[in-house]
Order: sequence, then structure tokens, then C-alpha cells
Amino acid sequence: MSLPPGFLDELRTRLSLGQVVGRKVMWDARKSNQGKGDLWAPCPFHHEKTASFHVDDRKGYYYCFGCHAKGDAISFVRETENVGFMEAVEILAGEAGMPMPERDPRAKEKSDRRTQLAEVMEMAVQHFRLQLKTGAAAEARAYLERRGLDGAAQDRWEIGFAPDAWQGLWDVLKAKGVEDDLILGAGLAKPSQKGGKPYDTFRGRIIFPIRDARGRCTAFGGRAMDPNDNAKYLNSPETELFDKGRSLYNHGPARTAAGKGQPLIVAEGYMDVIALAEHGFGASVAPLGTAITEHQLAMLWRIADEPIIALDGDTAGLRAAMRLIDLALPALEAGKSLRFALMPQGQDPDDLLKAQGAGALQKLLDDAMPMVKLLWQRETEGKNFDSPERKAALDKALRHKIKLIADPSIRQHYGQEIKDLRWALFRPQRAPNGRGGQGRWQPPQTAMPSTKSSALATGNDHVAVHMREAAILAALALTPEVSEEFESGLEGLTCADPDHAVLRDLILRHGYLGAEVLHEKIFSALGPEALDNLLSSRHVAIIPCIRTPGNAEMARMTVAEELAKLSAAKGLDAEIADAVQDLEGVADEGVTWRLSQAAAAAADATRSSKEDNAEYDTGDNGARISRHERDAFSALMDQIKFSKPGR
Repeated sequence: MSLPPGFLDELRTRLSLGQVVGRKVMWDARKSNQGKGDLWAPCPFHHEKTASFHVDDRKGYYYCFGCHAKGDAISFVRETENVGFMEAVEILAGEAGMPMPERDPRAKEKSDRRTQLAEVMEMAVQHFRLQLKTGAAAEARAYLERRGLDGAAQDRWEIGFAPDAWQGLWDVLKAKGVEDDLILGAGLAKPSQKGGKPYDTFRGRIIFPIRDARGRCTAFGGRAMDPNDNAKYLNSPETELFDKGRSLYNHGPARTAAGKGQPLIVAEGYMDVIALAEHGFGASVAPLGTAITEHQLAMLWRIADEPIIALDGDTAGLRAAMRLIDLALPALEAGKSLRFALMPQGQDPDDLLKAQGAGALQKLLDDAMPMVKLLWQRETEGKNFDSPERKAALDKALRHKIKLIADPSIRQHYGQEIKDLRWALFRPQRAPNGRGGQGRWQPPQTAMPSTKSSALATGNDHVAVHMREAAILAALALTPEVSEEFESGLEGLTCADPDHAVLRDLILRHGYLGAEVLHEKIFSALGPEALDNLLSSRHVAIIPCIRTPGNAEMARMTVAEELAKLSAAKGLDAEIADAVQDLEGVADEGVTWRLSQAAAAAADATRSSKEDNAEYDTGDNGARISRHERDAFSALMDQIKFSKPGR
């Protein structure tokens, strides 16, 4: 069976040789540099103790300095699995998610044709380069020099020129005996719609050859000299050689430079890439006039683990970055991500290099933001989150994006980072209690006083509120997996007790990570005895979910009930405050009636007015509540409330 042209190239592009070989060997951690794709291990083909087997993951080749075995992914599978060539290809294609092509009896013929097309493209390269030296290209040369490209740079990049003639290249190729279908098949000319001779694809343009990773010219990009031309940049049409969505400008040289340790930079256009490379940033590539595709993203990750996306500092550049985020999220893997270096407003990398030099660009690259920060910026910039509904909409949008990430570990880390960013946005101000200032909460330098000496014992005016807050925090500390259901209620807790405030903040930030992680955070922030002191307090120890830790349903019921009572008590305080204010004026029966209603509400907020007629009552959330245990807790709360000094 013959494979269609380009199939093996695509297979090698999609696969990581390091992953293929890694299933058979144990990498030498001291000798290998995974970040650069430089991997060493004992050879799987002969017995040895030293790591003489070398894999160049970026180039896709291996070599053993002991037994001299060498090859690529296909040859490695053939040797290690003892299979034939086609079986090895089938194994690798399955891993890469590529369906095996149907048998093609004309594969040899197509391969020969691709070779012929590549030869025609090289003829065109030479023709365009010669044209750049002629008098007709004086304006084009002047333009390139204004852009900082002298004659030597023009030669390095093989830049050419297509005169404004309908059959300039066509006539030259025909004179060399090239057949019509090869010229048309290479995308160098288009058939006339009026029955005349085919006409050149590129006319009146500066020409940039586009080469694949193997160095073959597969297409051209042309910049119009006429400022009124509808298409400022024009690429070759897709051909048997050229697939725009699977190609990168400067692919081969960038891969080599990245292998030597340079950061991989993704710019928008040819001139940006050339300017970057001329200023020492050789590992620079560009997509070809379109947004980055899934295939191009895979190619970028084959070159480097963290490509830096250097986009223009305008609306279009930002829009392209945001689209790329949506494309990349489902494909993220451990160690594979993107960083974004956004140029100053109205500038591209070429502009920045000319204005401020390589140092300014290097600083932007060093400060490139991780993808999660740009995702957050997209969802929050220019928006107002002054209502619970708007905050909920933000949470929903971010959860939807995070769910796109297939890797569970990365998904968890994204969730934590988003929580931290959300924390900084919604809770920027801290109470002046010595526990951090503007921004996110900072752990205290020393352990806090024990809970027994906190407001639970000294705050006579708000003991009931403190007790209920303690019950809520204790229940969630033991069963943090339910904490996300009560985020809004937790954020509304006043927590006059400083220990309670810290505990509330820790549950909000780390509760979803589980009890073990949360308890470590509590021990670090409040000391090893803080949680035990809270749980052993008399008013907390009698709560059913504390006596049976880990019961999520009971914890959920307790928190919901206590939050509801706190909410009712706050409403009651507001009503009483209004009535007192009214009494300062002319008292009447209406004020007296309101005070009597407030007193009745006070009783209803702390205990049920219904007759006991069963062992369990049904709460507002549908859960079954033990009346005996609930009343025991309410009685204790009433005892504390009505036994204050002076009553």
C-alpha cells in the first residue's frame, strides 16, 4: 500500500518522538533537558548502564552513541515492536488520531508530481529575486530599505519582486519548458475567464517565499505596492504543496533557533518575523494571513512548550488573542501552554523594535502574561460587577471556559487561579485589623489568639451572631466540599471576630480543594489549636454535623438554617432601628405596632412557633431537621442572649 503525499509529514508533525520513545526508556534526569527537547536514556537496543541514547524531540530523530542506532518515530516503533513499515505507521497514526488513508494506486505518480511542483516553485523564487534587482523594482527596494532591510537582508530572506505584468512569470516558465498544468498547479497563475492566456497570480508585489519545515518552497506571500490595492497582502492559493492552515512562515529556521534555547515568538506577518529575526529573535514564526488553526497550534507546541504570542496592540490583535484562547483551552497539557506579549497600543513588533530596540521587546517577552490572566481580562475588562446577578454571570462564563480543559490537573490549577483573581477583584479592601491591606489576603506573621479568648467570650452585644457564625464556619471546615454552594452567604458574614474572618476567607479560597488542604491552611494561618478550640466549644460541639463529621447533607442543612437565621436577624435589627428613629419624632400607635411586630419577629427568628407533631421537621431547603437537636441549640442561643450582664 502506498501512502498519499504529505501523510507521513503530517504524522511526524503531530507526534512527539519523546513521548513515543518514553514508553520504552527511563530518561536520565541529570543529562536530559526536557524544555529543549534534549533527552538522554540508556539505549533500548543494547544493554548498557550509561545514557548514550539521545533523542532530539524538536527535530524528531534519535541516535545511540553506543550501537549507532538511529531513525525517527516510525523506525523506532518498527525496531521495538518488531513490525513492518505500514504496521508502524498504523500504530503511530492511531496515537496521533489520524485515520489511515485508503489504498491509492496513484500515490507514486502524485509523489512525482509534488516533486515537479516543488522544482517549479524554486524556478519562481529565482525569477522573483532577479526581478528585485531590476530598475522596475526601485520603489520596492526603497520600501524595503525604509523598513530596515538592506541588500544583504533581502538576500537572506530571498525577497523578490513581481512586476506589474499579466504574464511576466508565465512567459518565463513557459520558455523553460514548464507545462501549463504545473504552473497552474503550483498556484503561480490563474486561468483566464475570457478565454485568453492564464495570468500571473502575483503582479506589482514584493514577494516573500514561504517554505515548509523541510525547506521546500510551497507558496508565496506578496505585499502590494499600490496603496489602493484591495488586498494589501496576498498568499498563494492552496495547492498540492500548500495548506495554509498547516503552514508557518519561517518554520524551519525558527525550529532550529528554538532548539538552541531561544523563545518561540508568534507574530502576525512576514515583516514582523523578519524584523524579529534581524534583531536576534530567530525563533519567530507567523500564521499566513488567518487566525492560528488547531494544526498550527500543534506545530507550535512541537517546537516549544510555551510559545509567546506577540500580537499587535490594537483591537484586531486582542481579538485574535481571545480567539486563540478558546482554541487552546481544550488542547492544554501539562507543560504545554501559551503566553501573551501584547504590544503597545497601535504598534506591532516591527514598530517597537525600530522605536525602542531589542531591549524593549525583550522586556515585553519577559513580562508575557500566562493564558489564564488573559482569559480573566477578557471576561472582566470594562465590565461592572455591582450586583449578585452580574457576579454569577461572570462565574458561569468562567466555569464554562474552565470545563473545556481536558486535563484534570490543569483544570484544577485554572480554577484556583481564577478564585485568586476573583478574590482580588471582589474583596480588594481588608478591615484594618492588621491582617493585610489593599489586595488579596496575606497570612499573618504569627498565630492568632485562641478562639476561646475571641469575641465569643467578650462581645456581649453580638454573641448570638458570633455563635451562629461559629456554627457555620465549623460545619464548613469539617465538610468543605459543600462550601461552594454557600459562597454568597459566606461573603456576607460580618465576622467581627478576627479569627472568624480569617477562617471565612480560608474556606472561600481553599474549601473546594478538600478538608486536608483546608486544614493545612488553617493551621498555618491560625495555629495548630485554632480549629480544635472552635470545634470543642460548647455551642459548636452540640451541633449534629460536628458530632458526625463528613456528613455532607447534615452540614448543608446546618449551614443553610444558620444563614437563614442570620439573615432574618439582620432584617429585624434594621426594622427596630427604623422604629427607634421614628420614636424620636411624634410617637403614635403605628410605631407601637411596628415594635410589637419586631418583637414577634425576634422570637420567630430564633425558634419555631409550630407545635411539635413529629420527630423531624422539613426545612426550607427540603432537608429533614431533627426538632430535638435544633431546639437544644436554639435554647442555648436564647440562654446566652438573655443572660447578658445587667438583665
